[in-house]
Amino acid sequence: MTKPLPRIALLLFLCLLIAVPVPAQTNAPIKEQNIRAELGFLASDAMQGRGSATNYERIAAEYIGSQFRQFGLEPGGDTDSAGNKSYIQRVSLNSGINPSAEPRTTWNAIGVLRGTQADEVIMLSAHLDHLGVNESLTGDKIFNGADDDASGCVAVLELARVLAAGKRPRRTIYFVCFGSEERGGQGSRYFIANSPVPLPQIVADLTFEMLGRPDSKVPAGTLWLTGFERSTLGPELARQGAALVADPRPEQNFFRRSDNYSLALRGVIAHTVSSFGLHTDYHRVSDEIDKIDFPFMTRSLNSLVKPVQWLANSTFRPAWLPGQAPTR
Repeated sequence: MTKPLPRIALLLFLCLLIAVPVPAQTNAPIKEQNIRAELGFLASDAMQGRGSATNYERIAAEYIGSQFRQFGLEPGGDTDSAGNKSYIQRVSLNSGINPSAEPRTTWNAIGVLRGTQADEVIMLSAHLDHLGVNESLTGDKIFNGADDDASGCVAVLELARVLAAGKRPRRTIYFVCFGSEERGGQGSRYFIANSPVPLPQIVADLTFEMLGRPDSKVPAGTLWLTGFERSTLGPELARQGAALVADPRPEQNFFRRSDNYSLALRGVIAHTVSSFGLHTDYHRVSDEIDKIDFPFMTRSLNSLVKPVQWLANSTFRPAWLPGQAPTR
């Protein structure tokens, strides 16, 4: 008869079982654990809601820039007096954001994956700011902005991680997280006005915003593209395997409500990828990490990897459909 294991040995055996990592998503380039880590930091209470033009927004920009550095991207921000380039672009704001006319600053984070064709660029972008803290509220005062738009920043980060780890693309890719979108798109407006490349060289921009929750109005596991019907970009990415469909709420005019629109007005084929922009936590303190559907977000972002790689390496150039180019 076999003797029973001593209690200490049994406990040790159980601890070893618990400690052995369970492989997950081994075939998926974007991992849920990375999404949870990045979003968990950006939308934490410690970041105090990443208010536009606050030091917490700057910390978010510096964090994203440090990730770009880790992935091996080139810095695309400001150059100091010694000629060293940074991943951060400092943007001085006008008095419209600050009635006291006191100087204020917002920050963009920019990383570059240099392609073999210097005159063709695609952009993957999001905004890193949110609404900060409202001290007049009772109870929770922090607008964490987990979905709006920590989720979009994480999409940019994870696509940067995957694309930088692969073969050098044909087209150069700019990964940009803009500051002060919540205050009139100040970061993106500055970037466009001081574009590092001529705007006609930007083949397409995909802006990522509010990707953390599925939308019941579209098939399960799908994202939607604002202005899908305006250009050839969305349908072509869908043909390449992206889980993208048309915006099911065109009456909300989401196409005009994100940083993509500033680029679109200048002729760049620019759309926003989203999943659900009308949940009841939009612009409320309840937009918290625990509301994010991480498995959904992981699956849907993974559907974009190969189509974005294809766009970065193809000769396909999207175009506005007749009469669909935006005007003011």
